[in-house]
Amino acid sequence: MPYATVADRQLYYETSGRGTVDGTATVVFVGEAGLGPWQWAWQADALAGPFETVVPTTRGCGQADASSDASDDSTGGATPSTGSSHSGDPANELEPDALLADLDAVVSDAGVDEAHVVAAGLGGLLAVVAARRRSWPERLVLLGTPPTGTRSSPEWVTGPSGDEDELRAATTAALSDEFCERQPDAVDQIVAWRAAEDASPAERSRQVAALSGLDATDWLYEVTNEALVVHGDADAVCPPDAGEQLARELPRGEFSPVADAGHLVGVEASRLVNDRLHAFLGGADGY
Repeated sequence: MPYATVADRQLYYETSGRGTVDGTATVVFVGEAGLGPWQWAWQADALAGPFETVVPTTRGCGQADASSDASDDSTGGATPSTGSSHSGDPANELEPDALLADLDAVVSDAGVDEAHVVAAGLGGLLAVVAARRRSWPERLVLLGTPPTGTRSSPEWVTGPSGDEDELRAATTAALSDEFCERQPDAVDQIVAWRAAEDASPAERSRQVAALSGLDATDWLYEVTNEALVVHGDADAVCPPDAGEQLARELPRGEFSPVADAGHLVGVEASRLVNDRLHAFLGGADGY
C-alpha cells in the first residue's frame, strides 16, 4: 500500500488503472474537506482503465493505524477505501498551504508529472489553487465548488460530534430529498462510511476553516486550465449560482448543471457525472 510522507505524517493513497488514453492519462482526486475516500468510489471505479486514478486520503481521515487495510464493503457497485493519514495535533491552526503540500507529496510519490484533477466542494478550491501555483494540473472538473469559501455552508461537514443521528442529519443535508426517499439503503451506507472514514470533528473543522477562508475571485482569470464545473441544481450546501460564477470567471470554464441533485452530485447522479467526466477528459472511447 503506497504512502506519501509529509514531515512526520504518512498519507495513504490508492492507485488503479493503466491509463490508456492519449495525452494525460492520470486523474488525481481532491476531496471535500474532512471526508474520507468513500466519496470517490463511484468516479474512481468508472475512470480507472482509460485513466490511472490516484485517490489520496486527506489528513486525519480513515483509521488511525497506518497499516490498516482497505475495506471491501460496497453499495451500488462502489468500493470505498479506508486508508489513513496521521493528522498531527488537531489544536494547531491549519493553513491551505499545508493541504496543498499534502497533495504535492502524493502526486510526487505516485510519480505523476501531469494529471487531470477531479475535485469536490472546498477541495475544488484547493484544486484551483494548485492549478494556479503548480505545473502538474491539466484539465479540472469541479463538483459543487464555489469561487470563494464563504459561498459554501460548512455545517454539514463540521457539525457531527460522532453521534449517529447528527451524522445522518448532516449527510442528508448534502443530498436531495428525492435521493434520500428513493435510496434509503444508500444513505445508510454513506452514513456508515462517514463514521468509519471521515476525519474527526476537530480535524474536519480545521480543514473547513483553512479552505473556507480561500477566495479565488480576484485571480481566477489567471487559471487558464480547461475546467468543467458540475453542480447539482438542488445543492443546499453550495448554491448553484456560486458554481455558475466560478465557471463564468474561469477563462476556460464550462458550467454543467445536474437536475435534482444535491451537493454530493457525484454520488446521486454518478452515471451522468461519469459520462460527462469521460467526455470532458477524453476517455470516452475506453468507457
